[in-house]
Amino acid sequence: MRIGVDVGGTNTDAALMDGNKVVGWFKTPTTPDVTTGITKAVRTVLEETKVPTNEIKAVMIGTTHFTNAVVERKRLMETAAIRLGLPATECLPPMVDWPADLRDTIGHHKYLVHGGHEFDGREISPLDEKEIRDVAKDIKSKGIRAVAISAVFSPVNSSFEDRAAEIVQDEIPDVSISLSHEIGRMGILERENAAILNACLGDLAQAIVESFKEALKEMKIDAPFYLSQNDGTLMSADYAEKYPVLTFTSGPTNSMRGAAFLSGVKDAMVVDLGGTTSDVGMLLGGFPREASVAVEISGVRTNFRMPDVYSFGLGGGSIVTEDPLKIGPQSVGYELITKGLVFGGDVLTATDLAVAGGLVDIGDASAVKSLDARLVRQALDEIQSMVETAVDLMKTSAEPIPLILVGGGTILVSREVEGTSEMVKPEHFAVANAIGAAIAQVGGETDRVFAMAELSRDDALAQAREEATEKAISAGADEKTITIVDVEEVPLAYLPGNAVRIRVKAVGDLALS
Repeated sequence: MRIGVDVGGTNTDAALMDGNKVVGWFKTPTTPDVTTGITKAVRTVLEETKVPTNEIKAVMIGTTHFTNAVVERKRLMETAAIRLGLPATECLPPMVDWPADLRDTIGHHKYLVHGGHEFDGREISPLDEKEIRDVAKDIKSKGIRAVAISAVFSPVNSSFEDRAAEIVQDEIPDVSISLSHEIGRMGILERENAAILNACLGDLAQAIVESFKEALKEMKIDAPFYLSQNDGTLMSADYAEKYPVLTFTSGPTNSMRGAAFLSGVKDAMVVDLGGTTSDVGMLLGGFPREASVAVEISGVRTNFRMPDVYSFGLGGGSIVTEDPLKIGPQSVGYELITKGLVFGGDVLTATDLAVAGGLVDIGDASAVKSLDARLVRQALDEIQSMVETAVDLMKTSAEPIPLILVGGGTILVSREVEGTSEMVKPEHFAVANAIGAAIAQVGGETDRVFAMAELSRDDALAQAREEATEKAISAGADEKTITIVDVEEVPLAYLPGNAVRIRVKAVGDLALS
């Protein structure tokens, strides 16, 4: 059996799965320290189902720890950024477009050194090992233990990044190093940004992984645990310690994967209505459609794999103001069960409107009987309009498509959504995110530019498939179950040598040996 856990801004959900069967689930308010909520959710679902802990073979966790740390500018390490690219790239130094407060939090430690490659692997300039060693000594003298190393076109040729890491590690034995070619895609600035964000989360990643281990040990669960990635797949705890940035936006992704599993619909629009925000994304073959452009994380442009998700401020805890009528984006969040009118509080929320409109029977309905009927009707119409607008923004054609509703906030939608062919609200919709984590597979991806003048298309594709497969195995996938789920070829007409950018994604079942 597996346990899937997903931490949201309002609720922490847990689901116990036996193969493809949902054995039990539990939803509890997210706690300020997050880990306490996870422990309560897991412990409760095991107590209610009476499943002994020795039957649990794996635990999958989707967490907001790392996203919250960047958003709140807390628990981040001072980080040094080393870019290998001189004499090129000097006009735009590392972190040039970062929000000032985030840059101040991790320090203005940036170094430009010689190195880097062209798209076809030719050197821009030779690697100057003495130059890198001097930089490493300077970093050590400042007491910095996190380093992000990037090089021009390192996804094509990573040798300079790898050698620079060896030199830095030799000078600073306890350093935590993030290499850009292991995280981001083409595009030096966005890839470098992703590596820096990853590096500054190093200490937090170790602390969080250790706290999860201790929590499971306390509950006497002797099973490996995995963290959800933002592409709908899993990574082992050790892998998560090294690449915490890959957990960003894993929550919406888990919900979309869970929606596909619960409904059996693999190509559809998914609306995940939570307690604070709602997320809309498109399923293609059971996996979220990935963003094709740079994605901003708390004001920082990145280009590693991210789901194409539109978020807006609507949820069960959204605060409603009457004159003029406004719903969200402010929310009472996990305090809904104490602040909402139907729960004895004094704040008018979207959940109160759902109860007043007869959409759901929870809490004390008499607490909202005095609400003006016209206000309730207009507010519910506005909620419907917000959902329909979000769906329309994410559609790529005017053709009606299936819509899957998941999340605890689905009580807010009672009518057919315009522009959809059918509306599906599957069983266990309230904990689709935890179920998505529990059934997740393990993936690996490569994104490289190949010069077709030097090798055949078949050889380039085979090489890319092999790299993606190796990454999936290193992340914890069972080698015998790996399949290639996505291949993308983009000819780059502006580069010589018949250049083609090839991106391959491999997915396999979790290895539970």
